Amino acid sequence: MKINISDKKRAVYIGIMILLAYGVLVSGMTQAKVPVLIADMISGLSVIGIAVLMYPLFKPFNKIASGIYLGLRSIEGLLMIIAGFVFLTSPANRGMIYDKIQIWPFILGAFVFYYLFYVSKLIPRFISVWGIAGTAVLAISTGLKLFGQSFPVLDYFLVLIITNEIFLAIWLMVKGFDESAIKNA
Repeated sequence: MKINISDKKRAVYIGIMILLAYGVLVSGMTQAKVPVLIADMISGLSVIGIAVLMYPLFKPFNKIASGIYLGLRSIEGLLMIIAGFVFLTSPANRGMIYDKIQIWPFILGAFVFYYLFYVSKLIPRFISVWGIAGTAVLAISTGLKLFGQSFPVLDYFLVLIITNEIFLAIWLMVKGFDESAIKNA
């Protein structure tokens, strides 16, 4: 499944797609149906694209985890696209898809993503650890909400995952992957 592009270009494309995935936030700026649908579609396709481009790099380090990652991100991306179409008829149900369903493939996929980055050493380990910590906070916060519990102070720490993803995107676009890790795969 190796896509024939240079590793530097791959890193830049992935960085761009990480930023494009934040298009889901368009619904916070407008309730216009077509822009939200388009943003959700682009976001969902970006999430799937990241997984497709990362799979060949992750696979040599852990084939099973790489397949799980690809599957989780594909489910997440498809849910994002579906949420965009649902928004056309029921904005509230779009929110339910994101808050109750899509969040779980995101969380599980993020854990696997940062685990694979950690073991592969494709990026500096501090970025992987930061991502795992941010994902853990999101998992705890989301899990507590399932039981009707909310700790606003915990929600402030959700900035960890957001800042991590933006930092990772910029890192990939500027620095790319560690070439020695790729050669050692």
